[in-house]
Amino acid sequence: MAEIRLKNHPGGEKKNTESEYLKNSVAVDTYGGRVHIEWDHATSVTPMGQLPFFIEFLKRTELFDHLIATCPLKYISPNAPKVCDVLGTILLSVLSGHTRYSHITTIRTDQVNAPLLGMENIVSEDSVRRALLKLEKKDAAQWLSNALKNCYLEMLSIPWVLDVDTTVKCLYGKQEGAIVGYNPKKPGRPSHTYHTYMIGATRMILDVAVMPGNESAACHTLPHLFSWLDNVPKEKWPEFIRGDCGFGTDAVMQACEERFVNYLFKLKQTKNVKRFIVKKMVEDNWENAGQGWEACCGEVKLMGWMQSRKVIVMRRKIKKEIGIVSKNSLTGQTSFQFAGIGEDIDAYEHAVLVVVSI
Repeated sequence: MAEIRLKNHPGGEKKNTESEYLKNSVAVDTYGGRVHIEWDHATSVTPMGQLPFFIEFLKRTELFDHLIATCPLKYISPNAPKVCDVLGTILLSVLSGHTRYSHITTIRTDQVNAPLLGMENIVSEDSVRRALLKLEKKDAAQWLSNALKNCYLEMLSIPWVLDVDTTVKCLYGKQEGAIVGYNPKKPGRPSHTYHTYMIGATRMILDVAVMPGNESAACHTLPHLFSWLDNVPKEKWPEFIRGDCGFGTDAVMQACEERFVNYLFKLKQTKNVKRFIVKKMVEDNWENAGQGWEACCGEVKLMGWMQSRKVIVMRRKIKKEIGIVSKNSLTGQTSFQFAGIGEDIDAYEHAVLVVVSI
């Protein structure tokens, strides 16, 4: 019997899979050239998957180039790492959420993101330590301050509000400036105090002054705050400075008035402030301030103030039932119960603001 061999039908033209891939991908321009990113919802995710988009942002705005060009770190040895590699390693480590130098080892196997930043190598943790030790403290602070200012300076052309606040950072090691101070969460624990300046509503951080834990008062905020403000062109100054009751002191308000800067601070409800609230409560000229609040204006000169200032008393009705926590003086046990307010009683919560418009 003759053997019959059937030849397969010759295949047709291959589908243009490249065009289909480009159609479903997103093009991103990086320092390593243009890359195409395709989303695959069936595979596991990586925490650094969004990094190429951030690298494109750094390239288009030239922020990373400016950071490298102005860096005071200089090497003489031909065997030394490049400044781009050192700063790129620090950037990748920070974006990965690292808090220690030893964590840098975990990103040294990354063969994707480093070339996208234009890096040749990811340097070791020892190289990063030695690089930071070479920097002069004053030069490094000025370099980082200018680099941060380069990020937000154009945003200050539109009206904006400067928010000031302090944050307590608990410390568990023997760090510089770790001193016991005001610490409501963990009393007696050494801490740092972060004096933060930001754009209201956007929460864009303008600057942060790290100080010892016992320097949380507003008087420690003033020098750095107005030093920063004096280095900003006047046409880009905020509409007003806003802060909580820690900043409602005569020293802070005088510093603002000397520079003709408007401010809005909350006042502590001291005895004299409470007397002023009682005086205003009997008046009927309350105006609707929104969100259930009513407002009434007046002038007051508190103890320690050099002059009288305009204040705004805010009040809002409390709901008919309020929660009360009581503690037994003998057993030390606490109990919680609801207390109703009679129909013939109107209960209010209050806030007092000091404001000036120059």
